[in-house]
Amino acid sequence: MNNLQDEQFMRKAMKLACKGKGRTSPNPLVGALVVRAGRVVGEGWHHYCGGDHAEIIALRKAGTKTRGAKLFVTLEPCSHYGRTPPCVDAIFQSGIKEVVIGMRDPNPVNNGRSIRALRSNGIRVREGILQADLRRMNDYFIKYITKGMPFFTAKSAQTLDGKIATKNGDSKWITSEASRAFAHELRNDFDAIMVGINTVLADDPSLSPVPLRKNIKKIVVDSRLRLPPTARIFRGTLAEDVWVATTSAASPQKRAQLEKRGVNILECPHATGGVDLTALGKLLAQMEIANVLIEGGSTLLGSALKIKLVDKWMCLTAPKVLGDERALGSVRGLRAHKIRQALMLKQVTVRKIGPDILVEGYLPWAVGV
Repeated sequence: MNNLQDEQFMRKAMKLACKGKGRTSPNPLVGALVVRAGRVVGEGWHHYCGGDHAEIIALRKAGTKTRGAKLFVTLEPCSHYGRTPPCVDAIFQSGIKEVVIGMRDPNPVNNGRSIRALRSNGIRVREGILQADLRRMNDYFIKYITKGMPFFTAKSAQTLDGKIATKNGDSKWITSEASRAFAHELRNDFDAIMVGINTVLADDPSLSPVPLRKNIKKIVVDSRLRLPPTARIFRGTLAEDVWVATTSAASPQKRAQLEKRGVNILECPHATGGVDLTALGKLLAQMEIANVLIEGGSTLLGSALKIKLVDKWMCLTAPKVLGDERALGSVRGLRAHKIRQALMLKQVTVRKIGPDILVEGYLPWAVGV
């Protein structure tokens, strides 16, 4: 089998892995194929956290055809007990003669360990097929498992001149219906959606995915607990899925009211401008929140960028111009005095959604991509 065929099979496994998007966290996305005589005889992907791993599903589907076959898997199989038994044990028993791995497991508990175990049991191992693509696919998992922090993706919608609302706060609608549908569906890929209290007070968003494919956590950064009890974020969701990040400066009475309703209050240290976002990130990771979408607003985004919390930015730009310096810009609080101080995204991709343009890229400090 040549390298081109290897890439074709790995790309198929990657496509399978993506079927679990938004459902496997805090586990990674993983796809697997059993290939015999150049033909796929078994395939699988990780469906949800706690469920069978991709390799196990693929081996089970292949049945007795695993003898002498090759296993293609996007991520190094596990060799330790977690929520499920080690996958390497099943590979040993299957009669697989060769394992082709897309990328090593970034988890320090497993990194390279399975590869050594497979080789010591006489199974040929090759690795690094489509590695760069696969690292991007599991960008959130790499940061979460190596840094103990969620992966934060910022999403903004703006005019050509970088405005997200008029001076009077009108923002409906900057981008097209197609872009809004994309943004609503995008929420399903994340564990949680995060906004600042100013966005809640100004826009009253629901933060719910459309269509709704799963329960999602809604996080409001609100240092003084100004969240109105009538806010739309409570609609169509359980109160326990609304989390409010605040500080000790918040009203005890307001806190008691929200807690009585079932809202989760996350008390964080105070930082300049409000909630300590780094401390909030660590707290979220402890709760197995691995993947967070920041939807606004400009103050929260600026604060997150300033402390290097944002890993990836998705910016939807509409072909509209406000031309008013008093209109609200997409980012506030950064102080670049020279062009060379501007933040430069890396691994940038551009695509068209309706009449709008989506620019997507990683921040310079993003881990592992």
